[in-house]
Amino acid sequence: QVQLVESGGELVQPGGSLRLSCAASVRTFSAYNMAWFRQAPGKERDVVAAISRTGGTTYYADSVKGRFTISRDNAKNTVYLQMNSLKPEDTAVYYCAASGRVLYSESYYYTSSKYDYWGQGTQVTVSS
Repeated sequence: QVQLVESGGELVQPGGSLRLSCAASVRTFSAYNMAWFRQAPGKERDVVAAISRTGGTTYYADSVKGRFTISRDNAKNTVYLQMNSLKPEDTAVYYCAASGRVLYSESYYYTSSKYDYWGQGTQVTVSS
């Protein structure tokens, strides 16, 4: 069983930055691929970024490329999402997810059903 707890969400002005953190309660954090998803009101939950077990491979949704960075610290059982140049359309609840499966291709990392464990989410609001 993996427990995930997100933090760092808050109200920020357009153009601002935030760093989200997701702490995992698990013995072998390095065994899990990790991802951040987000869900805006009335919309589906979509992937934002994903990272492989070692952190050597990362993937990003087109809408956040060049602005967001996903990283992980396996010694601290934590995954991060650094968000820069935030826009009002980034407003959503952000969820951390973990997958203990072998993800064979980029498309697998983008698929929510491949993730077995989810956090409760943290609200990010971008508004002036």
